[in-house]
Amino acid sequence: MPVTLTWTGHATWLIDTGAGTLLVDPFFDECPTSSMRAQDVDCDAILVTHAHFDHLADAVAIAKRTGASVLCNFEIAQWLGRHGVAKTLAMNIGGRADVPGGHAKMEIAHHSSSFADGTYGGNPAGWLLDVGGSRIYLAGDTSVFLDMERIGRPDQSGHGLDVAILPIGDLFTMGPADSLEALRMLKPKVALPSHYDTWPPIAQDATAWAGAVRAAGLADARVLRPGESVVVP
Repeated sequence: MPVTLTWTGHATWLIDTGAGTLLVDPFFDECPTSSMRAQDVDCDAILVTHAHFDHLADAVAIAKRTGASVLCNFEIAQWLGRHGVAKTLAMNIGGRADVPGGHAKMEIAHHSSSFADGTYGGNPAGWLLDVGGSRIYLAGDTSVFLDMERIGRPDQSGHGLDVAILPIGDLFTMGPADSLEALRMLKPKVALPSHYDTWPPIAQDATAWAGAVRAAGLADARVLRPGESVVVP
């Protein structure tokens, strides 16, 4: 069953698995590049990588309105509960949970994680999704790390990664050069850039990045504009 991934801007993704819609890192109303407003978003589950405002800002409002369950680390789940979110699933690195269309595994990320008031937000994470017959890795905010080789290994049926979504903004995450090293380990069929061009400090030439990925033979790199989608067969 085809899976549709839509980039709404910054590091926010909507993933239609064919059995429901997953929302990753909801940041809409305060995002200068977002193609949507939070009130227009519909989803069945919300996946959060870490507690920074540009990944969590609209989680409470959307979870309350839609009734979607939020999958996140323990500390974020506790925070969401204090803000009136009824359905959360507290997880930690290495944990796996069912989502519409398959399951999601919480993976390592090398970053920080704190709430807007500066309090500790638990471990940052990435997500490895097995949904709709596709394997999709969302790295979250991270540097490159050697466990990406493990994440990219084929599963027991020999199915490798269909898609890897990587930050390329640099400064707060890996930049274009390190993302190529990540792709060498992950070996996805398709690579998509994320977490760039939202503000001047993370401006990047995504077209040049995609050209470098293709020239190195690492993946089919595709650059989306906010609101555009790609279908994974």
